[in-house]
Amino acid sequence: MPKNNIKAKNTRPGSNKKTGRDYSKEKEYQSSPARKRYRAELNKANRKAKTYGNGDNMDMSHTKSGKLVKELQSKNRARNRGKK
Repeated sequence: MPKNNIKAKNTRPGSNKKTGRDYSKEKEYQSSPARKRYRAELNKANRKAKTYGNGDNMDMSHTKSGKLVKELQSKNRARNRGKK
C-alpha cells in the first residue's frame, strides 16, 4: 500500500484536489488588511537590510520584544508550526 494515501478527500469548493485541504479560509485571512500591513512591514525591513531577493536565505524575524532581526529563513519559518 502506498504511503501518504489520503482516504477521504475534501470535495468542498476551494479545496485542493490533491491534498484535500481547504485553503479558502487561509486566503481570506492572508488577504486581510492587517496581514497585508504585516507582510509589507517585513518586506520593507528586508529591503532596508539588503536581504530581499538576493538569495542569502535570510528573513527578518520578529523577536519577543517586537524588534526585527535577521534570521535564516529555515529557522524563522519553522518556528510556531504545528507538530506532526
